[in-house]
Amino acid sequence: MNEKTVAENKMGVMPVGKLVVTMSLPIIISMLVQALYNIVDSMFVSRISQEAFNAVNLAFPAQNLMIGFATGTAVGVNALVSRALGAKDPDRANRVARNGVFLALCCYVIFLLFAIFGARTFFAMQTTNETVVAYGQQYLLIVCGLSFGIFGEVMFERLLTSTGKTIYTMISQGVGAIVNIIFDPICIFVLDMGVAGAAAATVLGQIVACCIAIGFNLKKNHELKLSFRGFRPEGEIIRGISAIGVPSIIMVAVGSVMTYLYNIILFNFTTGALYAQNVFGSYFKLNSLIFMPIFGLNNGVVPIIAYNYGAQKRERMMQTVRIAVGIAAGLMTIGMLIFLLIPGPLLRIFIQNATDEEMATMMRIGIPALRIICTHFVLAAISISFNAVFQALGKGTYAMITSICRQLVILLPAAFVLAKIGMAVGNDNLVWISFPIAEVASLIVSCTLYRRLYKNVISHVGERPAPQAA
Repeated sequence: MNEKTVAENKMGVMPVGKLVVTMSLPIIISMLVQALYNIVDSMFVSRISQEAFNAVNLAFPAQNLMIGFATGTAVGVNALVSRALGAKDPDRANRVARNGVFLALCCYVIFLLFAIFGARTFFAMQTTNETVVAYGQQYLLIVCGLSFGIFGEVMFERLLTSTGKTIYTMISQGVGAIVNIIFDPICIFVLDMGVAGAAAATVLGQIVACCIAIGFNLKKNHELKLSFRGFRPEGEIIRGISAIGVPSIIMVAVGSVMTYLYNIILFNFTTGALYAQNVFGSYFKLNSLIFMPIFGLNNGVVPIIAYNYGAQKRERMMQTVRIAVGIAAGLMTIGMLIFLLIPGPLLRIFIQNATDEEMATMMRIGIPALRIICTHFVLAAISISFNAVFQALGKGTYAMITSICRQLVILLPAAFVLAKIGMAVGNDNLVWISFPIAEVASLIVSCTLYRRLYKNVISHVGERPAPQAA
């Protein structure tokens, strides 16, 4: 096999361990940078006040849902493009890519309307603090109203991932994150924009990353031709993208609903509600340093599994799954140890210019919270890895079912009951036990669905031509 053939078909011929690292490492690095800038962003906001920090935390469900629409749609495009390339059908790959960009634009319009008409109501349902509501409305009007940057960035980066060019996604995401970090203090403090400055720095970084990703697709991604001359949306392709992407969007939406309702539970059933909500928000910022690399690993693994499914290479698929689970479990173990050993220093990142009383309250609530919640990390690694298999083989509904069971069916009811009990006995920290309880249930469901998928689909790979949709 000549060097050109190997380069063009590395997802089907490169040793799997090396391939997983090659595909995933650039995305992992870029996502770590993304996680870092989220933490830096929140750190600067916390210097304004704890109310400002609370507003950004309460904005998280809406912001996360927006990113979920972007990544969910892109996951569908990613899987279908990779599968088409694996089946040697470049025309279909190009059509999927064009329809994906169209869907990204439609998603932006949805969140633009939300920013204009729904931002204030969204915050007013989570807190009665008018300062927090005002800060939050400013933040979402900018972050959602100018979200064309994030939708374009994610879509064009996933098109690069679909053809194995993950190094370019690392560059675009990394540059965007660095722009955000640089402009955060400038916009917040030098230009005296406050919370609005944090939002402005965020969208500026996203727009820069989007422009870079578009440039890489036009200059470097020769497997795809992104000409929109005479373009018409194609129902069959959009349905195919949706079959994979909508369950992923719903999965993120479930997470946003969970976060939103969890904040309401903390507001109603804990003492020091603002600080409990800030601990909850701090946890999500901190866990991104652990979970983002796992999601980056998944983003690299999905096209490998999808490509080799299209090429009917079962052993390469299974090697990819085993390696992904092992890496994810190792990273999660490191994360759990960090949360167990140094929760105090982690929390202090988000307690800037705080009084002694504020500091003491955050530590009283936050240290036990981080130590309790992190016990589910290793279990989560397995479930998240299986989700990559579900998405790659067109079974996004399986990932959706797992997420719904964990976050709505188990986590919220458990949190509600434990918070009520904690309030009655004077122990607010009981509410955090809901996380490991929910993850155990999620793992059981995830393993059951994976065994079903293996029996019905994976075990038959190589016996017959790959179907157009799994």
